[in-house]
Amino acid sequence: MILKQLCEAPGPSGYEEGVRRVVIEAIKEYVDEYRVDALGNLIALKKGRGDVPAGAPRKVMVAAHMDEVALMIAQIGKDGLLRFRRVGGIDERVLMSKQVLIGDKRVPGVIGYKPVHLLKPREREQVVASDEMTIDIGVTTEEAAKSLVKMGDYAVFATPFETLSAGRIAKGKALDDRAGCAVLVELLRAGPYRFDLYGVFTTQEEVGLRGARVAAFAVAPDVAFALEGTICDDLPKEQDVSPTTELGKGPAITIADRSVIADRRLVKLLVETAQAEGIPYQFKQPMIGGTDAGAIHLSQAGVPACTVAVPARYIHSPVSLLSLDDFNHTVKLMHAALGRLAELDLTQGGQVS
Repeated sequence: MILKQLCEAPGPSGYEEGVRRVVIEAIKEYVDEYRVDALGNLIALKKGRGDVPAGAPRKVMVAAHMDEVALMIAQIGKDGLLRFRRVGGIDERVLMSKQVLIGDKRVPGVIGYKPVHLLKPREREQVVASDEMTIDIGVTTEEAAKSLVKMGDYAVFATPFETLSAGRIAKGKALDDRAGCAVLVELLRAGPYRFDLYGVFTTQEEVGLRGARVAAFAVAPDVAFALEGTICDDLPKEQDVSPTTELGKGPAITIADRSVIADRRLVKLLVETAQAEGIPYQFKQPMIGGTDAGAIHLSQAGVPACTVAVPARYIHSPVSLLSLDDFNHTVKLMHAALGRLAELDLTQGGQVS
């Protein structure tokens, strides 16, 4: 399963090589060309095979980011314990006692802090700051630690991929955004499409949408979609608060988040396609989070853009869950929407109702 391969590959921001290798192997027989740019973005082109009506998009970019939240080794102590810094938005509360793999050697380690028996009463009521934690790799001297790891090495969570609930639920690390990468792989394997499709697997999204900004400038698309693994907050609550998305209710379409207001023509296309194809869908709660679409839509003279995401519980943590039905419906929705995209007339202006 491509999703398993992608989730288990290491790919922290700025060091996405492991994920990129998996993607290249998966798509190289299905695209006309591919290249890697200066920031490590993988840009694949699937050339159009049909006539495109006047006013319709001729160059379409679909992006998914390869990077995941991770940790970076910042200090190697005389006792062999490793201090670290967070890379991307990780809640300190999810770090304690988690297993990690460090660097190219994939050195195993455990994130540690003193046990509950040694905590003072006040400490038991506080969240332990990440700069007070260490990674224990089972050595007791600085020299031994330096023979295995070095400053600047990344640590990724050691979470094996597996399925739960009779194969209906996938469990793994980095479903934000290996889910989007897997959807994009399936789109590139399908087709052909009438227009040129640029499948872009971006870098450094988790630290500021950096790769997408560069890639969009190079591709200069007429239209763009960002594929994501997004927040799912459907667990029981004391108050009657609507979740931003729910597992099992289909792909989530973004109307607006903190980085972009989605092009309403694209939102309309996605909704009408889902209704015509009988695909369940939902809207992500507006003005939460941000995606590569935020950088892409501001490129050059502006790019109509929209985000479609697979809902996932517990993103930005060591382990997440998603519905494989949602994943498959996202592939189906995007494939069908790309098939109808030639009906979109870009000459009619931007934010239509």
